[in-house]
Amino acid sequence: MGVFISIDYGSKKTGLATTDIKKLIASALATVQTKDVISYLKKFNERNPIEKFIVGEPKQKDGSPSIIETEISSFINSLSLNFPLISIERYDERYTSKIALDFLIKSGAKKKTRKNKNLIDKISATIILQSYLESKNIKS
Repeated sequence: MGVFISIDYGSKKTGLATTDIKKLIASALATVQTKDVISYLKKFNERNPIEKFIVGEPKQKDGSPSIIETEISSFINSLSLNFPLISIERYDERYTSKIALDFLIKSGAKKKTRKNKNLIDKISATIILQSYLESKNIKS
């Protein structure tokens, strides 16, 4: 048994979040240069075994795939080649960046903090993962 990792893929930077071992709570992990995500996850997996990847699935308002979906598909292929024993699941990530920004505003974060894309990416990955856990009603 390991943790779940959510991935909020971006062309340049990717937000990551993880669960606790009981898979009850999602926590922000990091924002990593996208080119470095696989190596980051390999190092993480050595210390904290990963059971499943939850990769955000961005969609348009009408439900059609986002423009970045081709890049994400290529990334998922690389992820599965590097982690053949770890399952990968997609999860709708519509509006997570907006929810993350709203969270920062409501928490009283200063304008400079709200413009921090790295922070938004981590929070978005956390929202994806917590939403996934709640939708599956994951219990250890």
